[in-house]
Amino acid sequence: MILADEINRTPPKTQAAMLEAMQERKVTVGGADHVLPDPFFVLATQNPIEQEGTYPLPEAQLDRFMFMIVVDYPTEEEERRIMKLATGTELSKPQAVMGEQEILDLQLIVRRMPVAEHVYEYAERLVRVTRPKAPEALDFCKKWLTWGAGPRAGLNLILAAKARAMLRGQYHVSCEDIAMVAPPVFRHRIIPNFAAQSEAVTPDDITRKILDAVPRDEKL
Repeated sequence: MILADEINRTPPKTQAAMLEAMQERKVTVGGADHVLPDPFFVLATQNPIEQEGTYPLPEAQLDRFMFMIVVDYPTEEEERRIMKLATGTELSKPQAVMGEQEILDLQLIVRRMPVAEHVYEYAERLVRVTRPKAPEALDFCKKWLTWGAGPRAGLNLILAAKARAMLRGQYHVSCEDIAMVAPPVFRHRIIPNFAAQSEAVTPDDITRKILDAVPRDEKL
């Protein structure tokens, strides 16, 4: 696992190396390729407030991240706990929850989760209506979006919905699972245009409207 803190402060050359690791699952040093081990994944943070001296990630790299999760300020209880833990003398030590093989086995189990055809169709519709130039694009997507979601959005909708279904003890994926994971999957993949920005419309606002506009054909 790689945790890249404030990834938008890394220069483009470093971001390119990170992109190679995320997409090709290898790194190149001195012309020699080094294959990364399994399991491998990247977590990255960005500071949404301070933008001076930063290098915005290109859309091609953003698309490689499965989710964009907004981390807000902590609750009162969480903030007090942070103060106690960070200013005391006893530092907690992380405990291993599972091993390498267990992670690989769980990843395989997630991929085996069955998905009905109508659920695939629902995920496909959610993705395709975001593309402003597509015939099936929703009117507000044509009005507010410069770019819609690409094929990786559909892949991640399905994989994330499979994981959610498994965590909830289900034996198949539902359209509700797809809808619940849509906001973090779309948040960094649909690009609002100037019209949306001038109206203070965010990707989350657009995603909520998409979920309201696209019907779920649940079948039992």
